[in-house]
Amino acid sequence: MIPMSFSAEVAEAMKNDQPLVALESTIISHGMPYPQNVETARLVEQKVRDNGAVPATIAIIEGVLCIGLDDEQLEMFGQAKGVAKLSRADIAACLASGGTGATTVAATMIGAHHAGISVFATGGIGGVHRGADQTFDISADLPELAQTPVTVVAAGAKAILDLPKTFEVLETYGVPVIAFGQDEVPAFWSRSSGIPAPLRMDTADEIAKSHQMRGLLDLPGGQLVANPIPVDAEIAAEELAPVIEAALAEAEAAKIAAKDVTPFLLNAMYEKTEGRSLTANIVLVLNNAELAAKIAASLHKLTSKSD
Repeated sequence: MIPMSFSAEVAEAMKNDQPLVALESTIISHGMPYPQNVETARLVEQKVRDNGAVPATIAIIEGVLCIGLDDEQLEMFGQAKGVAKLSRADIAACLASGGTGATTVAATMIGAHHAGISVFATGGIGGVHRGADQTFDISADLPELAQTPVTVVAAGAKAILDLPKTFEVLETYGVPVIAFGQDEVPAFWSRSSGIPAPLRMDTADEIAKSHQMRGLLDLPGGQLVANPIPVDAEIAAEELAPVIEAALAEAEAAKIAAKDVTPFLLNAMYEKTEGRSLTANIVLVLNNAELAAKIAASLHKLTSKSD
């Protein structure tokens, strides 16, 4: 058996058959500085509650897959040093060795699926890194979306990535990319990417029905819901372009590679935008949590009817 535990809130929600939304823990341990990381985690969890679902932040603590974290555990993740960053390749080893690690998008999807949670809210997914034709640096999030049946709500892929190649890979894998309320895929901090959306849906009910239909068709994998950042919080793509290029040049000069690339670049973006990227990041995560909760509530109604 998988060593798995449920927080009191999540266990109660399961007992009472309430909709759940999975949340990742890497955003706490690697995505933001303390104390904003813990404050944001609590705000995101509350946003899920306020919109009709129950939050389940996922992490591994001392060899146990935790579905839902209490306040003490959130604080630990927010301040701990050297927490492993877990994806598909190393989640099993961490569990087997009794380790502690924060879950990325891919690992959170795996944990959510094993816990029976169908909807997951995050900031942005990983993807094809710029220069991947030389480095072959492609996030495990993409094949995970192709094989694990979880609907992931994100503000698109992180803007530091090669967005056209990222969405091309998702198309190859057969992953539905659904832009919410607009005809263009958003670009994380920016509402516009210049990339036409393969699919557009305007309501949580539509997205929930699509998730249910994929299950009825026995199609593997999940859905990516690309939810644009609210207008008043976005940083325009034209403004970000030179900032991203400068951050990428710094990463290359410092020979930053593999799992260290994204946190390095996000920190560089924070410094170069004088904190605006972090403010935008917090707003978009909250926005995604709200939509994910509404999708989870809609999906719960659909599955209850079919039962």
